[in-house]
Amino acid sequence: MSETIIILIKVVCALVWFLLITLYLTWVERKESAVIQDRIGANRASILGIRIIGLFQPFADAIKMIFKEDFTPRFSRRFLHNLAPFISFFFVAITISAIPFGDVLRIGGQEIKLQVMDINVGLLFVLAMLSLGIYGIILSGWSSNNRYALIGGMRGAAQLISYEVALGLSLIGLIMVYPSLNLSTIVHYQGELLFGWLPKWGVFLQPLGLLIFFFAALAETKRIPFDLPEGENEIVGFFTEYSGLKWGLFMMTDFMEVLIVSTLLTTLFFGGWQVPWLAADGFHFPWGSEWLLPHGIVVIFQVAAFNIKVFFFCWLQILIRWTYPRFRYDQVMDLGWKLLIPLSLANIVATAILLSI
Repeated sequence: MSETIIILIKVVCALVWFLLITLYLTWVERKESAVIQDRIGANRASILGIRIIGLFQPFADAIKMIFKEDFTPRFSRRFLHNLAPFISFFFVAITISAIPFGDVLRIGGQEIKLQVMDINVGLLFVLAMLSLGIYGIILSGWSSNNRYALIGGMRGAAQLISYEVALGLSLIGLIMVYPSLNLSTIVHYQGELLFGWLPKWGVFLQPLGLLIFFFAALAETKRIPFDLPEGENEIVGFFTEYSGLKWGLFMMTDFMEVLIVSTLLTTLFFGGWQVPWLAADGFHFPWGSEWLLPHGIVVIFQVAAFNIKVFFFCWLQILIRWTYPRFRYDQVMDLGWKLLIPLSLANIVATAILLSI
């Protein structure tokens, strides 16, 4: 099989997985909020009269968004107004290409890495692409030519820039422990064992870095309790003047960010596709016993482990969204600049001291 065909297959598989999970996160959010609020939730959508606990609801929503009126205000800067949601969507969607879903799949003597692009600076690439998404938010607020949308866009710019500092600094300690910016290499480092039995996952080596990264990443997703750029009940969101498919793209981007944050948490701090004590030929337990497995079964275990971890963090972020109230704007800024950034610097110093001992 040629290299080009393999890359095309990997791109298609990654995008289908990414977009399908993103689509179903809308259903998960509705059902999870319904459980919290003692409701049934969305369950009416059906195909040929078949209803399965509302599983067809995301497709009904997508069809509604596509055919809903796409209104562009006369007073807006039309070209930039139409371009903004596609900028946000594109720069978030492209990040999935650097995430490793598994180790290596061997077919007919050919090794296929379960990753679209194995970039030496993959971590830097993901952070850079997520940072560029801010242009979509700024452009949407400014091009709408609406003071309320502009307030939302400025809030978004200030918030994301503030928390990107803490987000980047929280990973410095992790890079010191796993000396690489290559995401697949970082996952391989986490396959080693501490004390002969404990997986060398980031959660055990960088617990403070994990907490800082998690809170900063929550702010990056712009969801409650950090949803100041949108402010749904204040009507100052950066996409106030959007409707139809363009509004749907902004909504999809929010859920895509939730999924990307979950994949990063899994990859950087929870071993990625690693399963404790699972090697390329099967399980090697610390007490000396072995359970050898065929290569295909090992790959299935690895991909399943990655997905289970990602789904857990998606569920956790949605739970937080429906549990905690929104912060005030000054509280959001204080948390980022006065708490997370100093803690990030302290984590870097503590990591350096421990590594030098």
